[in-house]
Amino acid sequence: MKSTTKKLVSCALCIALGVLLPMAFHVIPNGGSVFLPMHIPVLICGLFCGAPYGLACGIITPFFSSMTTGMPPAMILPQMMIELAVYGLVTGLCEKHINFKNEMPKLYISLIIAMLAGRIVNGLINTFVLSTQGYTLSVFMTASFITCLPGIIIQLIIVPILVRILNKTVA
Repeated sequence: MKSTTKKLVSCALCIALGVLLPMAFHVIPNGGSVFLPMHIPVLICGLFCGAPYGLACGIITPFFSSMTTGMPPAMILPQMMIELAVYGLVTGLCEKHINFKNEMPKLYISLIIAMLAGRIVNGLINTFVLSTQGYTLSVFMTASFITCLPGIIIQLIIVPILVRILNKTVA
């Protein structure tokens, strides 16, 4: 199978996973905002398929999920689409442009940069574009780093391992 076809199929699978995975976590009260299940496939797509596919996955996944499952709700859909698009784009760019001989440090650095970039862009969108009333630094820090700490930890553990497995098996 050609590289482009593999990337398209992988991206489509990540989108499907990004719709299905949150359904399992939304059984838990506030499970989506705590565990961030939709972020995982988007981050994997960016690292595994590259920036254009990660960007597309980050835009399409929350939109398709919202239209089919109602998650995320329409009022937070735009900011999620932007945040996840940044995740997918930045992971792909970092993976391509950061040069390390060892794959795991490269994956971790790419992942951390993308996670920070996505959260910062989300904070800027909420503050300046959506003009969310009462959106303060404290609200930003709580929503972006404290409430979702379990999800961040899961991402830091699972995403690099899965991408490494994919890089070895889907060559």
